[in-house]
Amino acid sequence: MHYLLFYHLVDDYLERRPQFREAHLALAKEAEARGEIVLAGALADPADMAVLLFQGDSPAAAERFARSDPYVKNGLVERWEVRPWTTVVGKDAAHRV
Repeated sequence: MHYLLFYHLVDDYLERRPQFREAHLALAKEAEARGEIVLAGALADPADMAVLLFQGDSPAAAERFARSDPYVKNGLVERWEVRPWTTVVGKDAAHRV
């Protein structure tokens, strides 16, 4: 199953991000190495949200990531949510039709 983690970013996210980025990316790369994160990144123009695609049997990995992310802990993320995503088309779709 796929899960999307949505980050709603604060207005000054780009200005505040540099001091936390290395730790955030290290956390993301660890999750990728465990096979949890498939893709992740911030939306552009404007940089007001980020979307992280997780795979697994439950939303637990995405929720655990958000709770431990330096961006969340240091107030760069205004709020976050995890939504299940029923993927049906594409080579990595969880429920191919």
